[in-house]
Amino acid sequence: MAGEKETIPYVKETPPGMRAKKILARDERIISPSYVRYYPLVAKEGKGCIITDVDGNKYIDLNAGIACLPVGSCHPKVVEAIKKQAEMLSHYSLTDFYYEPAIELAERIQEITPGIFGKRVWYGNSGTEAVEAAFKTARWHTRRQIMLGYIGGFHGRTYGALSFTASKPVQRERFLPLVPGVTHIPYPYCYRCPFKLAYPECDYWCIEFVEEMLFRKYVPPSETAGILFEPIQGEGGYIVPPTEYFQRLKLADKYDLLLIDDEVQAGTGRTGKWFAIENWETVPDIVCIAKGIASGLPLGVMVARSEVMDWCWGAHGSTFGGNPVSCAASLATIETIKQEKLVENASKQGEYILKRFRELGEEHEMIGDIRGKGLMIGVELVKDRKSKEPAEKAAQEIITRSWKKGVAIITAGTSTLRIAPPLTITKELIDAALPIVEEAIKETEKGT
Repeated sequence: MAGEKETIPYVKETPPGMRAKKILARDERIISPSYVRYYPLVAKEGKGCIITDVDGNKYIDLNAGIACLPVGSCHPKVVEAIKKQAEMLSHYSLTDFYYEPAIELAERIQEITPGIFGKRVWYGNSGTEAVEAAFKTARWHTRRQIMLGYIGGFHGRTYGALSFTASKPVQRERFLPLVPGVTHIPYPYCYRCPFKLAYPECDYWCIEFVEEMLFRKYVPPSETAGILFEPIQGEGGYIVPPTEYFQRLKLADKYDLLLIDDEVQAGTGRTGKWFAIENWETVPDIVCIAKGIASGLPLGVMVARSEVMDWCWGAHGSTFGGNPVSCAASLATIETIKQEKLVENASKQGEYILKRFRELGEEHEMIGDIRGKGLMIGVELVKDRKSKEPAEKAAQEIITRSWKKGVAIITAGTSTLRIAPPLTITKELIDAALPIVEEAIKETEKGT
């Protein structure tokens, strides 16, 4: 498995080094200031679970390129598939013509996505494009205008997807008005329940709220097309809903609403299942896939029941969507995950990481909540456990200290450490990485 030999990070000088500083200066002059940079890591090379910067410093990768590298960086089988396809056919617009890699990939995706029924596949280049396509599909099929999304959700930054995104005000600020017809409902964030209730005594009021308040007061269910959700909220803070949540979301059946599952970050084996929603034994009508599905190459996929994807010729397309090189990378990624049993590894190593952080939580008041499935784990930091006030500055300090010591880790939400390494990560690498993160927590807690 990739990454087994590299067990200890190597930082020869406090980053950023001289080469990195020169590149940072060039970046500052010419690259968009809208990008979020957690700390000045200037990556040069990736192998498995190890990232090397331009100054030769090595880091254990707990980011996986923001959950985009399920089989690690530059897996030999993926690299070979990319090379082979690029030498044969690099592009010919699937919107207008045909080529086999896109069809073969659609067949594989049909097999691994939830539900045993006829499906159709649409290709784009990113998660936000997959969400846009799902939005349009839902409105086309149902002939209804209203959509439900969740507070805390992140679905992308183009206007349709942004209309659902509700994780940080800066993502919407000065871009209003957005696409009309999107109403947000509370996500089951039990650690910070918006109704100030406690699970399970709450009896899932966050579900009852939709019917009792929205549908009875101002949102006509007869004009509502569907619900877009993340089975585990990603950018919102790696928030895991309670066990019965999706099974109790019966209003979708009652009012004939489409369930639209955004698996952009949570899918492709990350949670110990091929797709996160499988942890709740729920079958959606539409699934949005991106990030890890092509090991970092641009590919967005929208999969829907055949009867739902009933739009006509010319209704939607994408010049580069389903690019043959990206399709080849995706086929190799899926095959590698199967051959190396990486879904199982995600479950195994995830349990180990959760156990380690729960033990750590007993020692540190700063650790407020620990949650996750597989290798999608959030460790929420607070100033104190009673007030639960987010420790935003401390979280930034911890990830910066960890990076300077050889572990690349970032945050999610307001103050949650985001643990999302490649699915190839080994216990040896985890045992090398977690003490560094723990040391960063201790130093930050002491204010040293």
